[in-house]
Amino acid sequence: MPNHIHLLVYTKNSKDSINTIIGTGKRFMAYEIVKRLRKLNEIDLLKKMESSVSVKEKERNKKHQVFKPSLDIKDIYTEKFVLQKLNYMHKNPVSGKWKLLENYLDYPHSSARFYDLGEKSNCRLFHYEAVMSDDNSSESPLK
Repeated sequence: MPNHIHLLVYTKNSKDSINTIIGTGKRFMAYEIVKRLRKLNEIDLLKKMESSVSVKEKERNKKHQVFKPSLDIKDIYTEKFVLQKLNYMHKNPVSGKWKLLENYLDYPHSSARFYDLGEKSNCRLFHYEAVMSDDNSSESPLK
């Protein structure tokens, strides 16, 4: 999506909370975004991101506000809820205000082709059924 991301994240064996995991991921993405903006000489945008840092965050040595502080986490316990969320995530690029393309299967940053067509992905994915059955050993992740 142009201004946000949807993820279905499984954290069974993690010592860290989902907030910590996502916060760490956002921090490293922010470093890369700032690095690329510098390389592209996007001075105005970098200045805007610098001016968006709060005084308290500046005291902690934060230089840029890359992401809006927003996170909407929902715990998932049922297959019905997983399917509802996956359907929303897969159809979001082609619905409502976005209309990024005609067919949701053509959105390159989606797991729709993995789920609907069984295609490999450019990132490591586990099928939700393998995770929910707690039998990851029999399901090899696609890369």
